[in-house]
Amino acid sequence: LWELVAAGLVTADGFDNLRALIEPQRRRGEGRFRAARPRHAAGRWALLAPAGGGEAASAAPDGRDGKRADAFARQLLERWGVVFRDLVRRESLMPPWRDVLGALRRMEARGEIRGGRFVSGFVGEQFARPDAVDLLRIVRRDENRTRQVRVAAADPLNLAGIVTPGPRVSTLSGVTVDLLPAGTLAAAAS
Repeated sequence: LWELVAAGLVTADGFDNLRALIEPQRRRGEGRFRAARPRHAAGRWALLAPAGGGEAASAAPDGRDGKRADAFARQLLERWGVVFRDLVRRESLMPPWRDVLGALRRMEARGEIRGGRFVSGFVGEQFARPDAVDLLRIVRRDENRTRQVRVAAADPLNLAGIVTPGPRVSTLSGVTVDLLPAGTLAAAAS
């Protein structure tokens, strides 16, 4: 239900339904005083009709999904600079990878982005913005490879165990992690 709401396909006639999705404690009745009672919203859920209605509505899902995949692919490129399947595996509201891959291939064919091997150790197609490729080259040629960048475990850049080697670090742990563990750049540059 949450994915349908986020995709804009379903709506509710009140906010209690959405609050119950966001805060499961409300449904279970956790809290003090009045909040200790479980809340079961009496509201209704409804499907949103596609724009245009009628016969155009039956053809809308394909076009809408294509536009959604294009928009999502652009957002991933803006966020990461380089996109490949293992990097985006944990995206919760992402359209199917095959749709995003098609959008990325179309952008590459138009010359907007580049395809190739940008990050070693991962199989499958990789796509990058031209400015990201230039930045990767600068980092690879950098003589001062001893700099360490640390981020909070809750930061979206915490790719420990996903892209970088080693175990995953929980976002709830409250620790900081090395963005690039020691030796990662040296190994990538050789």
